[in-house]
Order: sequence, then C-alpha cells, then structure tokens
Amino acid sequence: MNISKFFIDRPIFAGVLSVLVLLAGVIALFQLPISEYPEVVPPSVIVHAQYPGANPKVIAETVASPLEEQINGVENMLYMQSQANSDGNMTTTVTFNLGTDPDKAQQLVQNRVSQALPRLPEDVQRLGVTTIKSSSTLTMVVHLISPNDRYDMTYLRNYALINVKDRLERI
Repeated sequence: MNISKFFIDRPIFAGVLSVLVLLAGVIALFQLPISEYPEVVPPSVIVHAQYPGANPKVIAETVASPLEEQINGVENMLYMQSQANSDGNMTTTVTFNLGTDPDKAQQLVQNRVSQALPRLPEDVQRLGVTTIKSSSTLTMVVHLISPNDRYDMTYLRNYALINVKDRLERI
C-alpha cells in the first residue's frame, strides 16, 4: 500500500494529522531550551584604575605593567589589551576563551589584581582598582569583496562606512 494513496483517500485524517503536528511543534518551540545556540562572543573582564596627574607613560610603567604581570597567565585567558590615557585613566581588557564562565573569570582576575595592589602607587591604591565582567562589543563581522578585483580595499572600506554601517546600526 502506498503512503501517499492512504492520505489522498483520507483528506480529513491528513488535515487533522497536519494540525496535530503543527500544535506539537508550537508547544515544543516554547518548551525546548535555547542552549543549542553557540557562544560567538568571548567573555572579557575589564580592569580600570585611575592615577590622577600622571601621563600615559608613567601609568604604563607604574600601574599597567604590574597589573599585566600579575594578570598574565590567568586560567583560560586568550589575550590582554591595555590602554593608558592622558587624563590618568588606565583600562586593561582581559579576553577569555569561549565557554569560560564570566563570573569565574572576573573572580580570577580580581584575585590577581588584589595580589598586585601593594606594587601600585599610593594614589592608585587609595582610589581603588575596579574589575568588572563585560560582554564584548563584537557582534558581527562583515567582509566585503570586489568581484574581479575591480575595487581596492580603500574603496571597499569607504563604501562600507558610507553605505553599510548606518544600515546595520539601525537593525
């Protein structure tokens, strides 16, 4: 017996069966966990310190260097990036491997920062060093290519800034 013929001969049964499958799908849609979506943004921890009146070179030598030495090698660390500004602020972003628990990562970095505090200048110790977990701003990467290499990279970059960037920001 052919399955197609069975349902063609019984259209009401086929319709009821289709509605039941649809209802089961709708119910399952709201009941299933969303754990199947992959993590695409690595977790990161931001360390922020202030050293009023210091220039970026002094901040890099007296604040960033001791902190980086202590933080370097923390479990599951992918890379670290520091920035010192002329207004006395220093920010270090520690990025971890995908799948790393952000809370655990923050605690590990906070422990390392606490170990480095005695090596920091007195003003920095007084103002404190903050450690916060952060979601990276990396949400999308767009690659533009030119067929037959008609346009160079400068043209494609300008095209993306003028035409593509604003449209993507509105989404």
